[in-house]
Amino acid sequence: MKRTGAGVLIVAAVLGLAAGFLVDQMLTSAGRSTFTPAVTLPILLVLLGAVVIALAVPIRRATHGTSKAAVNPFRALRIAMLAKASSIVGAAIGGLGGGLWIFLATRPVTPSIGSWGTVIATTVCGALLVAAGLVAEHLCTIRKDDDDEQPGDDSGLEPRLRNH
Repeated sequence: MKRTGAGVLIVAAVLGLAAGFLVDQMLTSAGRSTFTPAVTLPILLVLLGAVVIALAVPIRRATHGTSKAAVNPFRALRIAMLAKASSIVGAAIGGLGGGLWIFLATRPVTPSIGSWGTVIATTVCGALLVAAGLVAEHLCTIRKDDDDEQPGDDSGLEPRLRNH
């Protein structure tokens, strides 16, 4: 599994930004009120980040020798995938909050403090979820062994098979 790259996170954030701006644009053009995230969304994003890191810490302890417990490789992979998904979702939701923020900032009428508060909190907590996902993904990586084969490296093959 490859680590989460900046390109994926940037694409997710840009897509979320565009979606947030366009949703508010379409709602106001239809004569409806703008979309405001629920107050519980930022709280849930922070809690998800904390859970992801809490799940990754025992994997780190087991792989780096500070714990004697055996590591279930399937559990470690699931937690690493959860961390990767969390960082991508955090980027998308942070981008969504950013799009809502840009829409509110470009309006001639100043919105209420409650609208600003939840939009800013959603953006910040989306960024925190990205950070938590990346940290948890780092915690789930293992050290490179000397006997691991590299792609394209045929040194692990028997000498008679290298030439064929």
